[in-house]
Amino acid sequence: MSDIEIARNTKLSNITLIANRLGIGDEHIEPYGKYKAKITREPTGEVSGKVILVTAVNPTPFGEGKTTVSIGLADGISRLGKKVSLALREPSLGPVFGIKGGATGGGYAQVAPMEDINLHFNGDFHAITSANNLISSLIDNAIKHGTANIDIGRIVWRRCVDLNDRALREITCALGGKINGTPRQDGFNITAASEMMATLCLSENLMDLKQRIANIVVAYDHDNNPITVADLNGESAATILLKDAIYPNLVQTLEGTPAIIHGGPFANIAHGCNSIRATRLSMLCSEYTITEAGFGADLGAEKFFDIKCRLAGIQPASVVLVATVRALKYNGGFTKDSKGTGMSELLAGLENLGGHIKNLINVFGVNPVVAINKFNIDTLEEIDVIKEYAKNAGAVAITTECWAHGGLGCLELAEEIIKRADAASAPLKFAYELNTSPREKITAVATKIYGAKNVLFEQKANESLDLLVGTKYEHYPVCIAKTQYSFSQNPKLLGRPLGFDFNVRDVQLRAGAGFLVAVAGDIMLMPGLPAIPAATNMQIDSSANITGLF
Repeated sequence: MSDIEIARNTKLSNITLIANRLGIGDEHIEPYGKYKAKITREPTGEVSGKVILVTAVNPTPFGEGKTTVSIGLADGISRLGKKVSLALREPSLGPVFGIKGGATGGGYAQVAPMEDINLHFNGDFHAITSANNLISSLIDNAIKHGTANIDIGRIVWRRCVDLNDRALREITCALGGKINGTPRQDGFNITAASEMMATLCLSENLMDLKQRIANIVVAYDHDNNPITVADLNGESAATILLKDAIYPNLVQTLEGTPAIIHGGPFANIAHGCNSIRATRLSMLCSEYTITEAGFGADLGAEKFFDIKCRLAGIQPASVVLVATVRALKYNGGFTKDSKGTGMSELLAGLENLGGHIKNLINVFGVNPVVAINKFNIDTLEEIDVIKEYAKNAGAVAITTECWAHGGLGCLELAEEIIKRADAASAPLKFAYELNTSPREKITAVATKIYGAKNVLFEQKANESLDLLVGTKYEHYPVCIAKTQYSFSQNPKLLGRPLGFDFNVRDVQLRAGAGFLVAVAGDIMLMPGLPAIPAATNMQIDSSANITGLF
């Protein structure tokens, strides 16, 4: 059966029963039907639960099942009699209708109801999009009526939409005469890459969210002074639009394990982690929290450690590094046109796995467990090669078959993770110190994590960095936006490249989120659709049954 057929054939528990398993009473649950709810309980109090991070090697364009392994691991730990919950990101409609498909796992390791989660969910993305675009309308209104000294050539806030649409990357707005305002250049980011998304995910509570929104720098005036949302008196209205979206969402796996899903920033163009509120809530209610960070460990794990863990005071108890035969062959140069079994490419691609293992151990001080997410076409010889390589690199590798068998296919990994999480762990180390300059932080990540020899800042990046000198923003962490397919900024430089030049095009201030975004290479904050989008293969019948949604 397809993923959606498996999900439809699984009997789910009423969401109030799932909440009760976490010790959350009915007074803190707002159901959205029978199988979804908002959790209104504030995540305050002493946190005793342990966090396990699931990350991965550099992926193929189709992903390597990181969410599937996260779900299977949680179900496996639950089968061992432990109290466990998931803390995951919400899917964006961009990938759903693009190339990757949904983000609810796969096979027998899914969160459900998968159709609802993948399509609109409980409205969070729409609320974030609306709050973002309300600020855009306030900017253009202030220009129209002259209520703010905005330099229209230096507006840094962009509109957003939760779809892949390359035609919206650069636009000219307010055409059609004076009645429609002042024409200017603008553009759209995808909602998952918006500052509003990051701000929501990093906020402690509603008032912290309001203050962070007030701090957002949207433009500069003609005297080079920053103009914030507070200067436009827009922080309260934007927060009102987010008053429900700030509450995490509760669903369940196909095996009934609680899953708290909230926020959805991409890791290649944003910070790639679910909300701090969702993670803390899971830690308050469970012995073990399984969470993930997007794409490879060079992106998601680095940002989880250097941004989220710093801000939230989280110490991961263990780390899972997902690898697939497919991804390692891809990193070794194997393509659909290649001949043979791909064993030589697998051997070459193992260097990608080794690079991630080395970074996790040497830079961050965490020893990962490699989870080999087994596909039905993988051979025992290929699996053994990966296990041997991981062992020599200093990591244990365990085969997982959660796609085919759910939690039962993840028991060995679950046992190993519990053993490690319950043991004392060394303090987490970071890739850089916050008191260093933005250039030094970016250089530290590019050289220590990515393997670059030189970091080259282009003119626009240097101009942006010069504006930060002497401000509080100098001490923000950095969030590097680059391709997910390579350690470098070049998506074609696969495997484990070393000694390359790393080009930074721009550095963008995210004062609400509290970090700086360094844009590297040709990465776009608004993705485009592939030649054959997943959307074109979807169907719906007169009974609203959907096919083609994965």
